[in-house]
Amino acid sequence: ASVDGASDVNFRVKGAHMVSKTMLSFLLAAFLSYSSANAQDASFYQGKTIKIIAGTTTGGTYDRWARIFARYMPKYIPGSPNMIVQNMPGAGSMVAANYLYAVAKPDGLTIGMFQNNLYLDELIGRSEVQFKMVNFLWLGTQEKDPMMHYIRADSPYKSIEDINKAKEPPKCSNSGTTDLTYVMTKILEETLGAKFALVSGYQGGTEAALAVEKGEVVCRTTRMAVHFSREPFLTWDKTGFDRHLLQGGMKRDPRVPDVPTIYELMDKHKTPEVSRRVAQVLLVGDDLGRPMVAPPGTPADKVKILRDAYARSLKDPELLGEAKKSGLDVDPTSGEELQGVIKDLMNQSGAVIQRVKNLLK
Repeated sequence: ASVDGASDVNFRVKGAHMVSKTMLSFLLAAFLSYSSANAQDASFYQGKTIKIIAGTTTGGTYDRWARIFARYMPKYIPGSPNMIVQNMPGAGSMVAANYLYAVAKPDGLTIGMFQNNLYLDELIGRSEVQFKMVNFLWLGTQEKDPMMHYIRADSPYKSIEDINKAKEPPKCSNSGTTDLTYVMTKILEETLGAKFALVSGYQGGTEAALAVEKGEVVCRTTRMAVHFSREPFLTWDKTGFDRHLLQGGMKRDPRVPDVPTIYELMDKHKTPEVSRRVAQVLLVGDDLGRPMVAPPGTPADKVKILRDAYARSLKDPELLGEAKKSGLDVDPTSGEELQGVIKDLMNQSGAVIQRVKNLLK
C-alpha cells in the first residue's frame, strides 16, 4: 500500500510539473505574441501623423474636444504618433462625414468627429448623403449632453405658451438640417405645436450664436455643456441677456432647476404617443454626445488601438483636470456601445421615418 501511495504521489507531482510547464509555455507564447503585435503597432504609428477631421468651425465645443484628444490620445497609442485637427465645416458636418466615408483612406491614420444629429440626414434619405452610419467604426463619445433652447431676454416670448400664441414666430439661427436649433424647433412643432422661423446658412455654432447677439435672430438651441462652459454664454447668463425656455433631458439639470424639460411639456400639453416616439428618435443625439469615428474598412487591430486610446485618454488625470477647469462634462460611452446604439437607431419603422421626414423636409 505504501508503494502504491508513493507511486500515486509521484504521478501527481509529475503531472503538476507537466501542467506547470504547459502553462508557462502558453503564457510565454501569449507574451511573445502580444509583444510582437505591440512592436508592430509601434512600428506602424511611430513617426506618423493621425488626422482628426472636425466637421465644425474652430472655437466651438466639437473643435475644443478634437484638440484635447489630439493632445492626449497619442500618449496611449503605440509609437506615440503626432495628431492634428483639420476643420472641415459645411452642411451641418455632412461635408466631413462624406469625406470620412468616401474619400479618407481607412488606414488608421484618419478619424473624425461630426455633429451627432447627422444620422437624421441618412434616416430621411437626403440625396447629399454618401454614408451609412452603421458602417462607420465608432470609437466612443466623451459625454451625454442634452439640448437647451434659449431666447433673448428682451424678446416678447417668455415661455413656449407665448410662442404658441404669437402672431409672428421667433427667428432662430441654424447651420443646417442637423443643427440643434433645426432639430429642436421641429420637435417643438411636432409635439407642442410651437412655430419658429428658421434662418439657415451659418457656418457653425459660434456664428449662429453671434447672430443672436447681433439681433439678426432671437433664439437658438445649444448643448448644456456648451452653454455653461464658454463665451458668450457665460457673460450672457451673468448679465441676463438670454432666457432658458426648455431643456431636452429626461430630468432637470441642476444648473437650470427652474427650466422645464421637453418631456414635462409633452405631459402638460398631452402630446400623442406617435409624436412622442418621433421626438425620441430626434433626441437620440443627446446620448451620442460628440462622437469620434474611423472610416469604414479601417483594420480591426487599428480600430482596437484607437478605441483603447480614446477610452484611456478620458481617464487621464490631466485631461480630466483640463475638462473640469473648462466646464466640460465627461460621461463616456464606449465605441462598442455606440455601435449598438446606432444599429438600433437606424432600424426604425416606416411610419416613424415618414413622420420624421415630414418634419425635416
